[in-house]
Amino acid sequence: MDEIAPILLSSIVCDRVIFDRLSGMPSIINIIQNINAPKYPVRHDQLIFFCEMTNGHGVTRLKIRLVDIDNQDKVIFEQGQPVDFKDVRQIVTVAINLMGVVFQHTGEYRFQLFANDTLLGERSVVCRQVTMPHPPQHPPTPPDTGPSENEP
Repeated sequence: MDEIAPILLSSIVCDRVIFDRLSGMPSIINIIQNINAPKYPVRHDQLIFFCEMTNGHGVTRLKIRLVDIDNQDKVIFEQGQPVDFKDVRQIVTVAINLMGVVFQHTGEYRFQLFANDTLLGERSVVCRQVTMPHPPQHPPTPPDTGPSENEP
């Protein structure tokens, strides 16, 4: 019998996910679609890959992979974990923490989610080189010397 893959409902790359202690509901902080840096390679201290799935059947092997699309789909990061779907109607939430990811150059990178070796979906992040603005230069303000001779 062929394995039935779960259905991917959402996938997001962000800075943080906070789970409410009472309800367990997630709050996603700072969605990342682009990474802007003045030079490459650049290290991103922390990224979270967040996803929701349903229609899973029993224990499913999940794998998240970050690939460099411009470099023949070179794998930068890969991590797997089992997830147990107790009911096909259950929505399973997964948040995978990626620490210290290095993006070697500008271009497109993709987070790929697999379930039992079946690709469920991808989420792109584009790295761009940007010129950082310089702070405006203001002429120095003369010191306050008190009222002038012409003022009462």
